[in-house]
Amino acid sequence: MSAALLMDGGSRKKRRISNAVAIEDDDSGSDLCEISAAEWKPTTRRMKGNENDRHRSTSSISPPPKRNMARKARVAGASGETYMTQSPPAYRSGQSQSAHGPGASSFMGHAQALRSESLKASPIQLSTVNGLAASSNVDTVSLRDILGDPLIKECWLFNYLIDVDYIMSQFDEDTRDLVQVKIVHGSWKTEDGNRIRIEEAAERYKNVQPVIAYMAEMYGTHHSKMIILFRHDDQAQVVIVTGNFITQDWSMCQAVWRSPYLPLLGALTETPGPSGTLRIGSGGRFKSDLLAYLKAYGSKRTGPLTAELDRYDFSFIKAALVASVPGKQNLRSTDPETETLWGWPGLRHLLSSIVSTPAETRPSIVMQCSSVATLAEKWMVGTFLKTLAATQATKSSLSKQQPKCSLVFPTADEIRRSVEGYSSGGSIHMKTQTPAQLKQLTFLRPMLCHWAGDVTTASSSASTSKRSPVREALRRRAAPHIKTYIRFSDEDMTRIDWALMTSANLSKQAWGEAATAGGEVRICSYEIGVLVWPDLWDEGEGAEMVPVFGKDMPDDEGVDNAEFIEGNAPRELDARQKVEDDEETTDEEGGGGIREGKSGEPKGRRIRVGLRMPYDLPLVPYARDEMPWCASTPCAEPDWMGRVWPGFERS
Repeated sequence: MSAALLMDGGSRKKRRISNAVAIEDDDSGSDLCEISAAEWKPTTRRMKGNENDRHRSTSSISPPPKRNMARKARVAGASGETYMTQSPPAYRSGQSQSAHGPGASSFMGHAQALRSESLKASPIQLSTVNGLAASSNVDTVSLRDILGDPLIKECWLFNYLIDVDYIMSQFDEDTRDLVQVKIVHGSWKTEDGNRIRIEEAAERYKNVQPVIAYMAEMYGTHHSKMIILFRHDDQAQVVIVTGNFITQDWSMCQAVWRSPYLPLLGALTETPGPSGTLRIGSGGRFKSDLLAYLKAYGSKRTGPLTAELDRYDFSFIKAALVASVPGKQNLRSTDPETETLWGWPGLRHLLSSIVSTPAETRPSIVMQCSSVATLAEKWMVGTFLKTLAATQATKSSLSKQQPKCSLVFPTADEIRRSVEGYSSGGSIHMKTQTPAQLKQLTFLRPMLCHWAGDVTTASSSASTSKRSPVREALRRRAAPHIKTYIRFSDEDMTRIDWALMTSANLSKQAWGEAATAGGEVRICSYEIGVLVWPDLWDEGEGAEMVPVFGKDMPDDEGVDNAEFIEGNAPRELDARQKVEDDEETTDEEGGGGIREGKSGEPKGRRIRVGLRMPYDLPLVPYARDEMPWCASTPCAEPDWMGRVWPGFERS
């Protein structure tokens, strides 16, 4: 099988796609992959700095140079002897943003602080896409942002495709030779081209060590995408992403979840209760599930990592881990309260513990991924969609209706107009050629929606003419390699019941086969992701999660309208609104605003959490004549760079 070629639209001269025309076997084994990991070849690049310095031995970890610590300390506004230990933006932004000083004690000052503290930034961020305008990259994250801190002393990288030179270039240039880097991949065959490239590149860096994951299933892949960092200030961090560690993937739309910085264990760390259980959504449960996932690699591979990570306090994490490991698991003999379930059984167990938000309209579930394997309708409906619908219904009769399901996937037109044009299409897979694939398309078609809402075809334009105002995510031109599964509580998609960001695409290899009569589920691939929902932020007054667009922080619409009656608050209430001093009152939103007690001081308020959206809302359904992008199908119409797509050649 040869690598895909692009042709110049004018001269028709063949030009090879630069770097990785992605080539990712996005988790479904031979069913999806047209170019295997063995055929992917990274772009050769040179690093800055002296070649001998870059390759020097680092058998022992040394602290970062003093000039780097001083540099970072100056950024933090501290002395050269102080580490900068702030949490990542997604967690910092939840803190008070009020303008009043520390000495302010008026009622309105407290109220303003509570308003700010009630708004929480999106726990899931989008990646920076260099081909987009700066205004489209507000609050986004790059690999350099994750890896460029000189305080990093050890880094574990888990992924499918890894360009060692590219990933090493993301570390701080003054300390990259000091960071102990472990690269975990699944290319176990000696002749595998991906393995050969990783090992050859690792030889150029004395501080880089490849680790081959244990693969229990021959049709599985090591598809997890995770970074675990240990720092010189005795803190750790877990980062989960959706992109491979190659240049091209980070020119596409990706998602990033970053834990807060995790301190070493202390006396107040959450411990299991009498039954050995940990609350779903707690940091302790996240840690337990993550350590169970890492142990699946075997003690020889990840034993040191598991032992080191066990020393850290995860109690500040607000998320649940959703992962897959290759092998078989029996649902009848596994206790989900004390053991980790993998794949769709694990997701179903988590979702069944979440209560949906009351709504007057039918809920919506939106699946969005970069690859769809050839699936039987029985598995899709009877196993996977049933899993996504496992959320507990409220007393509202409408909320008990089966959710409307949509699948966001790009068309050829959307790939043509993306930042990288057709070259990004090599990372996106849905086959539509064989009878089985066309049959699948028949039952998927009612669910299919566009990635970019600004479709150019006449039939789709007609379907958008009566839409409500568009909420723009500013990612139309960034081809999607991100994978998200979101349940909205209403048809208008104004509130979110839960959101999952993961490496797992839509396939049985990633999520697991349907359970056998004996309750056994077989999974082929490694996958990892995080699930978040509003109640994780509930501080007693309730919480809601709302979609946000072009930024991470939700708006305070409806939040700043609370009226205060005591203390220094303005009195603009008529006689019918006056109450006794010792009564507890709420705003008109029914618990959504600041409350006051007998002393007139605010007690707290409802929390609003943003969720950064990668696609526009409302969704635009496919027209009858539209087809999803298929990398195997040639496209004669040139992309915006004047290139045509010949389709992947078959061997």
